[in-house]
Amino acid sequence: MAKGPVLQPVFKAYHQRQAMLLPPSLDELISVNHPVRVVDEVLSKIDIAPLARQYKTGGASSYHPGMLLKVLVYAYINNIYSSRKIEEALQQNIHFMWLSGMSTPDHNTINRFRGERLKEPLKKIFTQVVQLLAAEGLLSLKELYTDGTKIEANANRYSFVWGNSIKTNKEKMKLQLEELWKYAQGVAASELDDTDPDGFDKIDKQKVEQTIARIDASLKDKPVSKQIKQKLNYAKKHWPAALARYEQQQKILGEHRKSYSKTDTDATFMRMKEDHMKNGQLKPGYNLQISTNNQYITHYSIHQSTTDSTTLPHHLNDFIAQHKTAPDAVTADAGYGSEQNYQYLHDHYIAAYVKHNQFDRGQNSTIQNKKTLAADKLHYNKEQDYYVCPMGQHMQNAGTYNKVSSNGFTQTITKYQAKNCNSCPLNGACHKSKGDRIIEVNHPLNQLKQQANQLLLSDEGIKKRKQRCWDVEPVFANIKNNHGFKRFMLRGKQKVSIETGLLALAHNLRKKAA
Repeated sequence: MAKGPVLQPVFKAYHQRQAMLLPPSLDELISVNHPVRVVDEVLSKIDIAPLARQYKTGGASSYHPGMLLKVLVYAYINNIYSSRKIEEALQQNIHFMWLSGMSTPDHNTINRFRGERLKEPLKKIFTQVVQLLAAEGLLSLKELYTDGTKIEANANRYSFVWGNSIKTNKEKMKLQLEELWKYAQGVAASELDDTDPDGFDKIDKQKVEQTIARIDASLKDKPVSKQIKQKLNYAKKHWPAALARYEQQQKILGEHRKSYSKTDTDATFMRMKEDHMKNGQLKPGYNLQISTNNQYITHYSIHQSTTDSTTLPHHLNDFIAQHKTAPDAVTADAGYGSEQNYQYLHDHYIAAYVKHNQFDRGQNSTIQNKKTLAADKLHYNKEQDYYVCPMGQHMQNAGTYNKVSSNGFTQTITKYQAKNCNSCPLNGACHKSKGDRIIEVNHPLNQLKQQANQLLLSDEGIKKRKQRCWDVEPVFANIKNNHGFKRFMLRGKQKVSIETGLLALAHNLRKKAA
């Protein structure tokens, strides 16, 4: 048996219900360098007059818009995107309590503020914050690094409408309507003396109803096969409503989209890297474009296009409108290397450090040596405007034509044709087409590509290409992977733009506080 006193464990004092003479304030409980203080400091400096104008005069008092804005941005910094969870945090988290001044708006108020009040002023607020950060020397608005990513929409993945399906179904209706008309002419030629009711090239609800009514009237009291009767009854019952539906769907699609989701008609079906089925399935989403500098987001825009190449002019026009200045240089990957983008940057005196689709291949000697007879390897005489074929014969200018891209941009293509290819010893190796070889050349694009190559291969261009990889791409990685934002919570392009603005604000203030 051990000798001496028996030692007992010692605990710190614990008096849960002990009253305090001087209770601590919330301010004392928050550390000096905590991110919530950065949010409060920065957002207190901006002008929220555009936000205050979203409220009507009179009626009951509203929660202060400055407080709601700070709470929303701080919630997004902490990966809290649900209005109900923000409501809960305001009642339980001392940082939210301090930021809100102990105000406790419910989730309906928070959601209404986010979805309605922020529609117009949020981009102006974001621009003010970016300009404050630029004034502190944290970023520059003169050098932009631009890239895009696709984020899934808050929409049913299987409620799709395809533009091509609409065209196919309307074409089937047109062919069947022509068959019914020809059949009716054969049975009742006197009633249907004309060959075609104003043509079936374009069919709509009214035209189909009138044509079916004429066919039905002409076949009345005539011996008609059962199959034709069934087709006619089906057309009478379903086609007018289907055509009205197709017309409405085409109006939603517009000129440049090929698909949309029924549960969020602004969302377009896109191929995304996050593939839950592992089979390359398309999902409804939005194309988010951002420009960064020093890993701070300087501008953002939301697009319905499935590719990046068509988004750059709109994105930069919006940047110029918001900041009242144009950048000196833009750096982007090969997804933006189109003639339209190069021409836009050239017209706005912006240095284009933008790759084209053949830039990396052009730096690889193995690839370059594979196709020695390709059109881009042929010698071009600019003064006399002809190409020299592999056998030394002149390929003369055979005329030009205009080619309009899917987004309406017009390209000028020049054709050059060789002579006597049939008797050439390289026939079959030089080209596979029958007759004399014809090549098509886009001279304006080639000139713009040469200018881009000079910039990209310069010392400054090499530096910018390296910086692009660690400037803009980590921003997407941080938002999507580190902070788990892979799907929008709101529906509609306007509300998705609001969410994007809150994400961008949260990212910038989180980085400033780091």
